[in-house]
Amino acid sequence: MSQEVSAAPDDEAAAVNPTGEAEPARDATTAIGNPRAGTDTDSERPTDVEPAEFEPSGRFGVPGRPLRRSAFLIGFTGALGVLLAYALFLGVRNAAGILVLVVIALFLAVGLHPAVVRLRNWGLPRGLAVAVVTLTLLLLIVAGLLALVPPVVTQSGQFIQQLPGYVEELRRNPTVNDLVIRYDVMERVQAAANADNVGRALGGVLGGAQLIFGTLFRLLTVLVLTIYFLAYFDRLRELGYALVPRSRRERVRLIGDEILTRVGAYMVGALAIAVLAGVSTFVFALAVGLPYPFALAVVVAVTDLIPQIGATLGAVVVTLVGLATDLPVGIACLVFFVVYQQVENYLIYPKIMRRAVSVNEVAALLAALLGVALLGVVGALIAIPTVAALQLILREVVLPRQDAR
Repeated sequence: MSQEVSAAPDDEAAAVNPTGEAEPARDATTAIGNPRAGTDTDSERPTDVEPAEFEPSGRFGVPGRPLRRSAFLIGFTGALGVLLAYALFLGVRNAAGILVLVVIALFLAVGLHPAVVRLRNWGLPRGLAVAVVTLTLLLLIVAGLLALVPPVVTQSGQFIQQLPGYVEELRRNPTVNDLVIRYDVMERVQAAANADNVGRALGGVLGGAQLIFGTLFRLLTVLVLTIYFLAYFDRLRELGYALVPRSRRERVRLIGDEILTRVGAYMVGALAIAVLAGVSTFVFALAVGLPYPFALAVVVAVTDLIPQIGATLGAVVVTLVGLATDLPVGIACLVFFVVYQQVENYLIYPKIMRRAVSVNEVAALLAALLGVALLGVVGALIAIPTVAALQLILREVVLPRQDAR
């Protein structure tokens, strides 16, 4: 009887599997204290593996269940959303100037990124490639300033030195003297030279100095932001894609990479067209004997970066300089730019830009006008890449969705 009683626990401790083999018994205390005891899951789980860059670490617990929806919670959430939207509006309005600089820096970084990729393919580290591209950009900016500033300073000094002679010639002219007497020009000049107006003029000079230093600060800010965006371009791009749901991430990645490629191609094409316009202007200026040919070439190249109206602005500047030099030279400048703009608009620009961004001409014109109205020259510069991106999204996302309905 005692043997039967002692055998019962042994039978309960050993479980028999379908093959007839007995499984080892587990301690009941261990099973109750730790339900996962006896398994090797915890021992196999790695404890020192770091999560990916944009994945949760899991070190801060498991997210709780969503809050229970109630009328109070819905109303409070709606009011909080309205306040957040208004605060965002105020922030964007107050930081509009900084946001414009950020947009310019992003645009430059996207346009310069293909050059960084090319240098990296040649074996350069990323930091060195960014440094080479940045130094090249700085050299181009310095060369443009050295070409523009000395002529402006020289011409201004010559004008100031010759100003007394111009005034004397005007005083000898009887027609001018008659106008001075008739409209009391001298009395108005004396009235304008009082202390209040002198103070306003001084304030205007200080305002001009503030404008110059503010412009330099903005240029430096754009340069620094561009360097940072170039250095962390891949990380920023991956962060943007990580914000998209996983089910749509691959498609968004493909479309986003295509948009970035088109923006970079537009930048390369625009720079190529601007350089060609500057070189052509430089050769023509040397041929006809215009003063400061390199400075005029820089002006034409910079203004040619502005879509639709930039080439006309550069042509007007050079033509005015030609007319001030000699009448036949000014007429030659006018004829040259009329012919060159026809060649650029109908031969050079379509071949380069259609291959780069494939933007409709009417859409490009409307985008340039809207960009100028909204953001000035900056809006004109980013108008065509923006239209290219919207055109790609419209063709690949919006229209297929409409056709599927």
